[in-house]
Amino acid sequence: MSPSAGEWPRRQRSAGSALPPNQRRSCIRLAVAAASAVVLAILAATAGIAGADVLPGNVAYDGRFTFVRLRYDMNWGLRSGLFRRDIKWAHDYPRAERNFGRIVEEISDLDIYLLPLDDPELTRFPVAYMAEPGFWQPTEEEIEGLRNYLLKGGFVIFDDFTGWHWENFTAQMARALPGIRPIQLDISHPIFHSFFDIETLEMAPMYGPPPTFWGLFEDNDPNGRMYGIANYENDIGEYWEFSDTGWYAVDVTNEAYKFGVNYVMYALTH
Repeated sequence: MSPSAGEWPRRQRSAGSALPPNQRRSCIRLAVAAASAVVLAILAATAGIAGADVLPGNVAYDGRFTFVRLRYDMNWGLRSGLFRRDIKWAHDYPRAERNFGRIVEEISDLDIYLLPLDDPELTRFPVAYMAEPGFWQPTEEEIEGLRNYLLKGGFVIFDDFTGWHWENFTAQMARALPGIRPIQLDISHPIFHSFFDIETLEMAPMYGPPPTFWGLFEDNDPNGRMYGIANYENDIGEYWEFSDTGWYAVDVTNEAYKFGVNYVMYALTH
């Protein structure tokens, strides 16, 4: 059952949450050093062979901060006609990664990786990002890979989905973690204060209904370890992608960056 939608929220800019540049750089440097090899793994849906024209060759991994975008099959056989060119895993790629990487000022020339969910290398990367989970149709091997990743300490950010896409997201997560139940988060959760002090969850609506945030917890305990967070009715990757174009207001894209940084920092410190 999908979460209910209430009134559209008014856009409110978070005040006083930005840190001085020197303090921000120090915190990021500390986090990168502590993580040694921090990787933001980006998972997104793919139409299989149709994605061959956008696959770059992975360079040798050298321990730097790296975005890994994982590919997997789309749902409902959408692999022909117009859908063949609408490669879901490629939404916001690669501009979202590059723009988000610029926020981490110690990192430049960001490498971009593409890996399947069942790749054994996935467990090297502590943070993952999945786009378009409404079209996600993993194999049993990929489900097992995701389960192992989460149980070994991995953290997944689910982003860019709306409406009935929720049903597929929860169904696939139940395959990976039977009995898992997303729990709606409010502003008091530590993930929203792990780096930037976010003051409101009222974001500009991306799809119409107000965005909501859902945690996936071990034993469905909201005070326990979080496996991941779902940005439902939201698309922070879209805001990252177009943050330098003027398509979206600066305060909107800035908030999206704050959420992304907080997710990564929370995952690295919990």
